[in-house]
Amino acid sequence: MIDIDNQTSFNIDETFLQRVSQTLTDKDIELVVTTNAVIQEMNKEYRNVDKATDVLSFPYEEMPRAPLGSIVISVNFVQQKAEEFSHSQNDEFSLLFIHGLLHLLGYDHEADNGEMRAKEEELINKFKLPKSLIVRTEGK
Repeated sequence: MIDIDNQTSFNIDETFLQRVSQTLTDKDIELVVTTNAVIQEMNKEYRNVDKATDVLSFPYEEMPRAPLGSIVISVNFVQQKAEEFSHSQNDEFSLLFIHGLLHLLGYDHEADNGEMRAKEEELINKFKLPKSLIVRTEGK
């Protein structure tokens, strides 16, 4: 189950996100949809980076029946990147959700040998998201 805290007016396709989530985990996930101002404060507090970002992931302590963690997505980034890359806001949101979920599952594109990229590509193909999203994730 995905517990959604939507602090914006963005229309979330919960059914699609649930399908994505269930292919990777049976654990619950908290999803927070917010603005650049809020995610910037969180980024500063938890990562010591004083700037807005597209997605943050906060894995929870591994315990029986505990949720997997929290994913925080900035709707401002969703809107900006969807326009920049000429795809829908739902596609952009889905990519960020996948990216955040993979981080919760322990993937780390900054330290791995391309495993996270490969998994993102697999999921983009599986869920028929635009192929342009694969190219974009190669640089992250």
